[in-house]
Amino acid sequence: MAYTSGKSTATWTRKAALVGALAVTVTTTVILPASPAAADSEQCTFGPKNPKYAGRPWSLQRVLLDDLWSETKGKGVKVAVIDTGVDVKNSQLTHAVDTSKGENLLPKGLKDDNGDKIARGKENGTTDTVGHGTRVAGIIAARPAKGTGFVGLAPEATIIPFQQNDAEGHGTAETLATAILHAKAAGAQVINISQDTANAVRPAPELEAAVNSALAAKIVVVASAGNDGLDGKVQKTYPASFPGVLAVAASDRNNERASFSQQGYFVGVAAPGVDMVSTVPGGGHCSDNGTSFSAPYVAGVAALVKAKHPDWTAAEVVAQIEQTAERSTAGHDRLVGWGVVDPLRAVTEDPDHPIETPSPHEGLTREKAPTAAKLHFGETAEQRNTRLATYTVVGTAVLVAGLGGTAVAVRDARRRGRNMARGV
Repeated sequence: MAYTSGKSTATWTRKAALVGALAVTVTTTVILPASPAAADSEQCTFGPKNPKYAGRPWSLQRVLLDDLWSETKGKGVKVAVIDTGVDVKNSQLTHAVDTSKGENLLPKGLKDDNGDKIARGKENGTTDTVGHGTRVAGIIAARPAKGTGFVGLAPEATIIPFQQNDAEGHGTAETLATAILHAKAAGAQVINISQDTANAVRPAPELEAAVNSALAAKIVVVASAGNDGLDGKVQKTYPASFPGVLAVAASDRNNERASFSQQGYFVGVAAPGVDMVSTVPGGGHCSDNGTSFSAPYVAGVAALVKAKHPDWTAAEVVAQIEQTAERSTAGHDRLVGWGVVDPLRAVTEDPDHPIETPSPHEGLTREKAPTAAKLHFGETAEQRNTRLATYTVVGTAVLVAGLGGTAVAVRDARRRGRNMARGV
């Protein structure tokens, strides 16, 4: 990763590390980079002069935001973002982040490859030298702002930042487990984890135990499925594939699986993950690709559902999101799970009783079959009317022709009679 910083801005060039999703190792060694979601070299400038995205991103255009927010904006719901930190200097996040409960969980005394000491950043988790966590937080709860159509799906939810990774990749399964437990203690109702273990290796039991502890406390745990889908492998990633976790794949503008998105039967739903515009450190916006940005899209929806149904368990919230997803086939598949998330349906369709498992026979819109034409062995009424009309037309023509011929014959006979009288 090429990273340079100045007094007011920082430029981050996306190379092969920490693009789209982060990876954590199962031990305390330095993390390995996740596979990139897009092999480009787009540069994103961090700082107050970074430009804003003027329009409404496509991922938000697919949602009737006024209808959605007439139901709820996620007020009162706390969403923990376990990531690279969340920068609050971006004005759309300044009032969206609870800095009093955030934490920096990176180990102290960190050094880079040259042995030089690495600055840990602020203890409340609001330092983000990568920009990854700031993007994630923006997709969930960025506040509306002049000059841009970008806004978080749950613009009244509160972000609790937990800095568990950095530009050098120091996050581990142990620090991730610790972050989950700290998020639980901080009162989080939704936890977003946009990272996975390196090489899809099942981590030490501490991580699964922390996830189970959060689920038992009715906390919805959302995790990115991963970006290793280009090779076609169907493999589990962690913590996304732990039971009870809502694993999110990436979809494109056609509501189909993005080519890089990890596939597998552990996938719960898919959400937009291509050209995802969001907030970056210092101010303004940049776009990026990856399941890392699909997960917070769903976490935002989870915050909305949780705000409307605060007593629902984690399983009930997850089932509601899966049940109301936009499906292309009946049931579940390994590409997009139960379908592409539909925020409006997830919030507005209230079941009589909350479910904990989606039904494979519901949610797919079925068109009525066309009515078969009646089979007639004889002449139909329409055919008979057409035949009679033809007879009438032909008969009239014959009659006219006959009358015309008779008139000519009478005229000729009279003319011959006069000529004979004259002796001609």
